[in-house]
Amino acid sequence: MKLTDKDEILIEALRRDGRKPLSVLARQMGVSRAAIQQRLTKLEDSGAIEGYTVVLSDQYLENRVRALIMLKFPPNMRAQLEYELEDMPEVTALYSISGVFDMAGVLAAASMAKLDQVIDIIGNLDGVEQTMSSIILSTKIAR
Repeated sequence: MKLTDKDEILIEALRRDGRKPLSVLARQMGVSRAAIQQRLTKLEDSGAIEGYTVVLSDQYLENRVRALIMLKFPPNMRAQLEYELEDMPEVTALYSISGVFDMAGVLAAASMAKLDQVIDIIGNLDGVEQTMSSIILSTKIAR
């Protein structure tokens, strides 16, 4: 699906505030509420928009310990590891990457002890050959 300029504007507005009422979006874009609803439905149906999420505040994240974890494993273990990691609430993002490691994840836990426990659990999953983790000190840009 080829996105129009109005599609891109709508997507950016929703990235900033996914709960903004359609009437407000329509006013901001200078179109009717029905036109916004139709455009939004088209974006959802085409797969351009898969869902809506909560963006956590800096205040909330200050009370979480976050880390990046890199994973190395045999190719035939990818699906199983993705399945197991998906069930861990501390895994907030997971990326397939190129290079020495096969996957990178972002972890968030309530304490350093809990983060340490999660890293150990991940390192002991069947198929994980190697991990490398780094504590996230601060976020400079998040979109």
